[in-house]
Amino acid sequence: MVVHASVVVQAVMVLLLVLSLWSWWQIFLKMFALRRAEAKTDAFEDEFWKGGDLNALFQRATQARDGGALERVFSAGFREFSKHRKQGSSSAATMDSARRAMRASYQREIDALEANLAGLATVGSVSPYIGLFGTVWGIMNAFRGLQSVSQATLAQVAPGIAEALIATALGLFAAIPAVVAYNRYTHDVDRLATRFETFIEEFSNILQRQG
Repeated sequence: MVVHASVVVQAVMVLLLVLSLWSWWQIFLKMFALRRAEAKTDAFEDEFWKGGDLNALFQRATQARDGGALERVFSAGFREFSKHRKQGSSSAATMDSARRAMRASYQREIDALEANLAGLATVGSVSPYIGLFGTVWGIMNAFRGLQSVSQATLAQVAPGIAEALIATALGLFAAIPAVVAYNRYTHDVDRLATRFETFIEEFSNILQRQG
């Protein structure tokens, strides 16, 4: 049925196949990235709340080659805090600078975690319409082929319609996994963002007591 479809319908099918392959590639990449981010966040929080020396923790975090997102947020805040304390800045200026550094690092990390999620949302919302376009075009061709036929039967129209409906099926095949993955990963990123924000507030309180 794919081979006998019109060129336009075949082009639609190829496009949907490419979109589906791209979305599955991004689904697996994002799944591994979020699992890794959650594992590293858990590990860093466990180490942080053990109550060890912050300077030693900062040194380990800055020297780690594959540190997690929360480690980088912590390092950005503690670096600014230490720098302003050495300069003799006021407590308010020191805390404001540390919070802004952590917020900037937090935003970069969240942007990295959200990368390509918009693409999954686009595939999920556009693919059914692309498939519908291919189906409509195929059905139009099927009925146009009956112009020279004096008596049309279902057997003459059915093959063309069946070929056209494959485009709709491929559109749904590309859209459903992308929508499910987008909703799931958006929820996971929101959970991590909440954990990061909570850590920023708690770490700010610790720095304020030290200052």
